[in-house]
Amino acid sequence: MKAKTRLGDRLIAAGHLTSEQLAKALDRKRETGRFLGDVIVELGFVPPEIVGEILAEMVGIPYVRLTETDIEPQAAALVPEAVQRAHGLVAYKIDAGMLFCAMSDPLDVLAMDDLQLISGLRIEPRLALRIEIEEAQRRLFSVRVVAQDLIEEIQASDTSVSETDLSADQLAGLAEDAPIIRLVNSIITEGISARASDIHIEPQAGSVRVRYRLDGMLVERMTFPMRLLPAVVSRVKIMSHMNIAERRRSQDGRLIVQVQGGGVELRVSTLLIAHGEKVVMRILDKRSISVPLEDLGFIHKQLETWNSFIERPYGIILVTGPTGSGKSTTLYTSLAVLNDESRNVITVEDPIEYDLQGVNQSQVNTRIGVTFAAGLRTIVRQDPDVIMVGEIRDTETAEIAVQAALTGHLVLSTLHTNDAPGALVRLQNLGVEPFLVASSVIGVIGQRLVRRNCTHCMVEDRPDPRLLERLSVTQDMSRSATLRRGTGCRSCDGRGMQGRTAVYEVMPVSTAMQDAVSRSANGAELRDIAMREGMMTMCEAGVCKALTGETAFAEVGRLLIASDTVVRPDVVAGAIDASSLPAAA
Repeated sequence: MKAKTRLGDRLIAAGHLTSEQLAKALDRKRETGRFLGDVIVELGFVPPEIVGEILAEMVGIPYVRLTETDIEPQAAALVPEAVQRAHGLVAYKIDAGMLFCAMSDPLDVLAMDDLQLISGLRIEPRLALRIEIEEAQRRLFSVRVVAQDLIEEIQASDTSVSETDLSADQLAGLAEDAPIIRLVNSIITEGISARASDIHIEPQAGSVRVRYRLDGMLVERMTFPMRLLPAVVSRVKIMSHMNIAERRRSQDGRLIVQVQGGGVELRVSTLLIAHGEKVVMRILDKRSISVPLEDLGFIHKQLETWNSFIERPYGIILVTGPTGSGKSTTLYTSLAVLNDESRNVITVEDPIEYDLQGVNQSQVNTRIGVTFAAGLRTIVRQDPDVIMVGEIRDTETAEIAVQAALTGHLVLSTLHTNDAPGALVRLQNLGVEPFLVASSVIGVIGQRLVRRNCTHCMVEDRPDPRLLERLSVTQDMSRSATLRRGTGCRSCDGRGMQGRTAVYEVMPVSTAMQDAVSRSANGAELRDIAMREGMMTMCEAGVCKALTGETAFAEVGRLLIASDTVVRPDVVAGAIDASSLPAAA
């Protein structure tokens, strides 16, 4: 649509968008290639109905909000799923011999010609935002619905297997059966469309369940009969270039699927459990690392401190947190900032999760002796400027990383500790001398991921007063703030939450911290020093996000409260804009 370039100006003129927000949205548009209207909605700058109505005025075609529209099954059935996904549309209603289609580009004449030829009806286009079309497609082509139809087809064609051992040829034949192919494809496609991070295919007693990890929580999507498990697992193995004859040992593989106009990579793992082989597919979505640092979740002062870390010419920077806390995203996004023609950036990873253009990435392979330590030892002879080590797991890797930092290299890595101060203690526990830790580490961050409120169903929140008291949130702070929670809607599948953001604690290693580390101070003492020097804790960062309505206080309490949690109202108040929250006493 020619109107794309004018959308931002119209939103600004109508008072819905600021120039700063438009600039940020345009930057994200350039990075992701997505339509500007979708980006503006995704960033939460303008509600989708306002963007849609302005676009409708510009192109002269009515806007339909799919989140509030019932889709007629007979209309959707007239157009194959592949066609609707390829053209970015949803066929949603039949009326007076016309097929109404919600389209991201309602001026696409070729798409309408295809639709008319396929359906035999005259096409009546309506404008819809692509993000709403993708959400409607996900609901419409839900794996639960698709799988039920496929299972009935499989049962009718007697494509079944017994639980006895089958030969590799038999398994391969079952895996190439058309209904099994479509069942596996639908499981993967919906996982990607739902923005899941992982897909779990889990044999239980009597049936197999499929669960997606959505915003950090596992959600069951469907079940299918146990007798189909060998064929489904074999299909996944074939796609992932695994050995289908090996069913007792764990295997790892990768596959790339073409979804929504692009390739998405999945890392696949199998494990033999009590009732059969379990499959987990990690979805490696490059969109998660194609965002600027300022959109990861840093509070303003934290981002300034983090930028000061990665601007240093040498030293160790550590990112800590449990599995699934977003450490890789923080590291990859930071590497993208550091990656330019003037620097030699080299990584050693296990596994390589995302391909970064211009970065020299190497893979750990323990079977041939390529460990983190061995890879790092080789890297330092490759004239690097910046080194990223996927994880410091052992003494040898830690010692080489320290030596690399002390000899003029910037080293980024991760550690599995609960907070930032714990990383300095962990390095000493791995056998690194305290004075070496003190002189090589320049900064540490700890992080977690909290779920965002769904922007479609947010309402005013009245959190449990006991929770607010536990988090040191005063009545003045809560009255003056924007407390929100999601109630659950079709857009968020009733969860009330959609998407995640990181909460950080960013800890510089100051002179006082170096002195404490050199005398082997414990984690509690290091934490006290960091907080006295102004470090905002993860819990305090979470309270800031709850006070501004980005997340709910219940989410902060679920994820970030520990037995020794201390929240300082003055630190929280100082991090929030004065117009949103008055300074606390």
